Amino acid sequence: MATVNGLGIDPQAKTLKLENTEKRDTLIAIEKKYQKAWQDAGVFNATPPTTNAGMAPSEIRKKHPKYFAAFAYPYMNGTLHAGHSFTVSKVEFASGFARMEGKRVLFPLGFHCTGMPIKACADKLAEDVRKFGKNFEKYAEEDDDVPIPNSQPPAPTQAETKDDVTKFTSKKGKAAAKTVKMRYQFQIMRALGIPNEEIHKFADAHYWLKYFPPICKNDLNDFGARIDWRRSMTTTDANPYYDSFVLWQMNRLHELNKIQYGVRYTIYSPKDGQPCMDHDRTEGEGVAPQDYTAVKLRVKEWAPKAVEVIQRKIPESAKVFFVPATLRPETMYGQTCCFIGPKITYGLFKVSESEYYIVTKRAAWNMAFQGTFFKSDHFPKDISELPLVTEFKGSDVIGTLVNAPLSIHTSGVRILPMESVLATKGTGVVTSVPSDSPDDYATVADLAKKAEYYGIRKEWAELKIPPIIQTPSYGNITAKFLVEKMKINSPKDAKQLAEAKDLAYKEGYYKGTMLVGDYKGQSVESAKPKVREALIKRGDAFEYAEPNGHVVSRSADECVTAYLGQWFLNYGENDPQWRDTVLEHVKGDLETYSSETQNGFEKNLEWLNRWACARTYGLGSKLPWDPKFIVESLSDSTIYMAYYTISHLLHGDIFGTQPGLLPIKPSQMTDEVWDYVFCRRNFSPTISESSGISRSDLERMRAEFEYWYPLDMNSSGKDLIPNHLTFFLYIHLALFPPEYWPRSVRANGHLLLNGEKMSKSTGNFLTLSDAVKKYGADACRIALADAGDGVEDANFEEAVANQIILRMYTLKEWCEEVLSAHESSKLRPREAANFWDTLFENEMRTLVHETYTHYVALNFKAALKSALYDFTTSRDFYREATTAAGIGMNASLVRQYVELQSLLITPVAPHWADYIWQEVLHHDNTIQNALWPTVSAPDPSLTAAREYVRATSSAITSAEAAQQKRRDKGKATTFDPKKPKKLSIFFAASFPKWQDEYISLVRDNFDALKVSVDEKKVGETLKAKGGKEMKRAMPFVQGLKKRLYAGEKQEIVFERKLPFNEEDVLVQMVKGLKRTIGCKVIEVVRVEADGEERNGKVVAGDGEGEMRDDVLPGSAGSAVPGNPSFHFENI
Repeated sequence: MATVNGLGIDPQAKTLKLENTEKRDTLIAIEKKYQKAWQDAGVFNATPPTTNAGMAPSEIRKKHPKYFAAFAYPYMNGTLHAGHSFTVSKVEFASGFARMEGKRVLFPLGFHCTGMPIKACADKLAEDVRKFGKNFEKYAEEDDDVPIPNSQPPAPTQAETKDDVTKFTSKKGKAAAKTVKMRYQFQIMRALGIPNEEIHKFADAHYWLKYFPPICKNDLNDFGARIDWRRSMTTTDANPYYDSFVLWQMNRLHELNKIQYGVRYTIYSPKDGQPCMDHDRTEGEGVAPQDYTAVKLRVKEWAPKAVEVIQRKIPESAKVFFVPATLRPETMYGQTCCFIGPKITYGLFKVSESEYYIVTKRAAWNMAFQGTFFKSDHFPKDISELPLVTEFKGSDVIGTLVNAPLSIHTSGVRILPMESVLATKGTGVVTSVPSDSPDDYATVADLAKKAEYYGIRKEWAELKIPPIIQTPSYGNITAKFLVEKMKINSPKDAKQLAEAKDLAYKEGYYKGTMLVGDYKGQSVESAKPKVREALIKRGDAFEYAEPNGHVVSRSADECVTAYLGQWFLNYGENDPQWRDTVLEHVKGDLETYSSETQNGFEKNLEWLNRWACARTYGLGSKLPWDPKFIVESLSDSTIYMAYYTISHLLHGDIFGTQPGLLPIKPSQMTDEVWDYVFCRRNFSPTISESSGISRSDLERMRAEFEYWYPLDMNSSGKDLIPNHLTFFLYIHLALFPPEYWPRSVRANGHLLLNGEKMSKSTGNFLTLSDAVKKYGADACRIALADAGDGVEDANFEEAVANQIILRMYTLKEWCEEVLSAHESSKLRPREAANFWDTLFENEMRTLVHETYTHYVALNFKAALKSALYDFTTSRDFYREATTAAGIGMNASLVRQYVELQSLLITPVAPHWADYIWQEVLHHDNTIQNALWPTVSAPDPSLTAAREYVRATSSAITSAEAAQQKRRDKGKATTFDPKKPKKLSIFFAASFPKWQDEYISLVRDNFDALKVSVDEKKVGETLKAKGGKEMKRAMPFVQGLKKRLYAGEKQEIVFERKLPFNEEDVLVQMVKGLKRTIGCKVIEVVRVEADGEERNGKVVAGDGEGEMRDDVLPGSAGSAVPGNPSFHFENI
């Protein structure tokens, strides 16, 4: 494959392979030079203004504008990958632009270490060392083709958390084979590039905190990040200052009653012995407990086979219950049978000496953590601890007679087979209500029809179906109505049944009325909780919950739902005032940059409920009033941005072991001090006296916070909206005054690599370090800007990054060459400005303003287009036009172009820009401190003239090329492009009369203040014209509107004046056209109409001054002002 860098596909990976890297290496050498210079000079160390005595914080921020941006601090269990860099880039570009606006910019970064992942990895590694030796010398490599059942890697790195890396496949390439072999934690560490002899050190969880942060810092410095590293820290009690900050936060939330203790359902890891929330999981993020009503159907008479496999194994007096889990307890009046999966394995579990349940083992395992088999202070660790009496197939109990609570069939209903019952959902036992469940109705109909085939008695499936709920749309037997209407013929019609089920539930729940029972006449919505409560109170049911999806913890444990006491943040409906305050902020002052992000917040706030905020296993800060618990990772990472504002004053290293700029010890940072620093209370001498911190030091910390807060932008992936980002808003609004509430949240989609999901198992994967080493920092940054800005998934194209290397290298060389002493002497002096100079200077002004608008809106892809691609295209056009005209480029404009080019690209590609700024343009200071260029407003008439030149030139060259194509195919042409030829360009002296009516139409419906046209009235008038006339008028009207919206003065548009002199522009074009298209003769002819007569006069070219009345070709008549026509002929 022939490419810029000898690019090809790496046979062992899906990423691109570079071979010839000389240009890249040159650019990387420049990057390294400037990265060192920036760090040595402390360019990104942010400081607030110091002389503002007596001014309010808001006045200080107004006088000295600031910009404080952050992104979710990365977790330190691995290296950063390209997806991290995508989120970082949003803060990077925004911060770079804010600096150019003259703002003081703060972009800090800490290192997140809280929670289970690191601890789980360390514990797994300790086990690996115990089993295989310090350097794993006892490990014998296993057969690659042997999958590891029911196992997952102990703690994948950040990039792998969504991938099932143990999934066995026989189509194994090298990457896949290596993945299957990564059974142990030490193998994952090897894959991260950690030397084998160093891996054993990671068995100490705190070693991770020392190892990965420096790598993260180095990778981001290599990326050219504008980070103030003085403010970095690690989380957990490894940093006593940050620990104090978290304890203060939790204490204050507890005092505000935002943290409470209660018994509730939560996702739980039996192996870890604690709740397993989103960031504790390798699979199942966002999965929550699903509440059911577990109904107890007591056995009245066993089926013959069940007597043998079950009845003889329990006491004669024992009560045995089939336990279906239902979401619709209000329908239990209509039970006609109970379904089991004939091929599913069930268990008989002992609840007490006299009571037994029949459910799947999976369901029993969930029940074990909900008080059914074990108390909450003695949860089991292993599924083998379940009180299992016996196991059997569902087919063994078909025909068993059971009592169904509330059913009108008081003599009992039968256990019947249902092939579609799932062992992975509910209890594996399904009570049947064919009146309101389309699935049940279709199944009992099928059973009755094929009773002999299913081995049942027909009458078991033909019990009366009673009406229990009246609905306005489907009557009182909803399931029958929908099954017949949708022509569902079998239980196998899964798609239609799913649709019917959804319709039946919505209609019944929201519009249904109860026809039977104690709540007859009440709405289903009202009766449902009452029926559930009554069933439980009578002992005919109990509460049951399970995860609504598959959840696996970081320790490779399949999670359950547990009912246990825990500390939780009282998010959601239980504190409606708090929730509504957050919702109002989201809808009001918070900038989210996209409707998708705002809608995501609003929907999440509707359903988000209490959140367990403490764990007993992992790394973190101890809960101050209950120290056996540790604050979990999504609860100590909500307001850390406030900590950034003063962290450099407290400590000089990430662990708080080195002093900061102030002589303050961790023990001095009391809750009262934090309150004062974060503006929750005014100064009191007792604060200084009790803490030992001087008033001046207290005021300095508070001044830092007051200046930098509120946070101007928090950048993160859209997948964090359901947790981290929503918690971030909740806690800020609970703890800080409104003046310091967050101003914006920028959410981005995931980053694809070469159009596919990044995955180590497929080889389509790049770490940030790999990407920067492979392409250089600026090429990566430009490719990331080009990847996209919305919440939809973006795409990092390696081919684009590779092409950028050539583009930036070539542009660098051109800038160096054109401004060299030798070459610059060949350029024209400024005094000799001409038409092409004027157009070029105006277009540069246009692009400067356009780029500024895009940067302000944080639309970096659009900003890149105007700042780099369009800007170089403008230069190319100018260079080609002046070369063709034989006049050369203007020296002053060339220097202006190079200067503006470096400034416009600075937010995205600062290394390249600073090199040009200092070493080509010879400025004394770094471009990182340069301000956005100030240029005059562009002249719309010159913009229009340039577009006219471009469009006319393109039309002429395209027409000539089209004739050559026809000729090459043997088709007839009007001239031979390869022979001497003449080009006549015709322009109209006046507009056609038919356009007058439409000029008046647009003028009459134009609002000058709003700069808008009444589209409805104009559209109705055009529509009334109909057919051919509308087809002629529509493009003309659209052109008028486009000119008005572009800023042209209305008097010019409505008086039908071109914003430029068409004749003068065409005259300027003649010389260049003659050279570019190789015409021997070119004439510019002004066409004037006198009724049906047309006459022409040559105003430029070889026949200047001559009349062409008798020889005008037909094409001359199609010219209108601003849209010339032309004619080729051989001479």
